[in-house]
Amino acid sequence: MNDAALIEARGLSVLYGRKRAVDDVSFAIAKGRVVGLLGHNGAGKTSLMKALVGLAPCTGSLGVLGLHPRHDRVRLLESLCYIPDVAILPRWARVHQLIRLMQGLHPRFSAARAESLLARTSVGLDARVKMLSKGMVVQLHLALIAAIDARVMVLDEPTLGLDVLSRKAFYEMLIDEWCDGERSVLISTHQVEEIETLLSDVLMLNEGRLVLDISLEEMDRRFVALTHDPAQADAIAAAHPLLRYRTQGGAAALFDGAPPEGLQALGRRIRPSLVDLFVALTRAPEINRTQF
Repeated sequence: MNDAALIEARGLSVLYGRKRAVDDVSFAIAKGRVVGLLGHNGAGKTSLMKALVGLAPCTGSLGVLGLHPRHDRVRLLESLCYIPDVAILPRWARVHQLIRLMQGLHPRFSAARAESLLARTSVGLDARVKMLSKGMVVQLHLALIAAIDARVMVLDEPTLGLDVLSRKAFYEMLIDEWCDGERSVLISTHQVEEIETLLSDVLMLNEGRLVLDISLEEMDRRFVALTHDPAQADAIAAAHPLLRYRTQGGAAALFDGAPPEGLQALGRRIRPSLVDLFVALTRAPEINRTQF
C-alpha cells in the first residue's frame, strides 16, 4: 500500500452472486482531497462505498487508513465516518439526547464540537428530530458525524431530496468546518454541477468499471471542448470527439486531448464541464449521434 494514501484499492471487485457491482477497480485517495464519486444509478457507487467501510465483502486489495475494512472494522470506524444514502435518525429523540448518545458511543466524538457546528444552523438543541425539516435533519446528521475526530468521511448521496438552499448549506458546513487539508472526503452525488467547484478529484464509474480517475487540474489540461459553427459539423465529427453537444453558444465537441491540428481554427476552445465529461464517458453509444 502507498503510505501517502488514506485509501488505496487495487483490483477491487464487489460481487453479489454472479453480478459484479464493482469490477476490478484501482485508485488511491491522498490526504486533503475532496473526491467526487460519479456514476449513473446502478453503476456501483454504493457498493464501492460499502466495501470501503466494511459493509460489503470484496476481492482484490483494499486498505483504508492502513486497515482492512472487514477485518479491522472496529478500529477503522474510530477514524472514518460514513453517512449512507438511507441514513435515519430516531424521530423521537431530541438533539441534545443524540449528542449525549454519540458521546457514549464514539471515543473521538466531541459534544462541544457538535454544538458549535449546530450553532451555525437553525437546529435547536432541544428540538425533536420529528419536528425538523428534511434539510435540518441532514444538517444535524452532518454535525454529529463531523464532530468525530476522523480522517476520512464517506458520503453517499448526502443531500438527496433536499432543496437547493439546504444542499448549499450542507456543503458549506462540510467544506468550512471539516475539510482542513489533512482529512479527505469521498462524496457520491447526482448533483454534479453543484459540487464541481468543491472537488479536487473525480472517480467515475460506469457499469462497475472505473472510467476516470483524475484531479480537476489534470482534467482541465487533458480534455478540450470546442464550440463551432454548425457548418463545420462534418469536419468536427470526422475527428471522432468523445461527445458532440449543444451549448448556449451553439454546437460544441469534446475531445480527450488536443483536437487534430487545424480543427482548433474551426472553433473556440472552452472549458468542458464535469457534467459534459460525465455524459461523454458514461453515455449509451447512440447519444453521441447528435445531428447539428
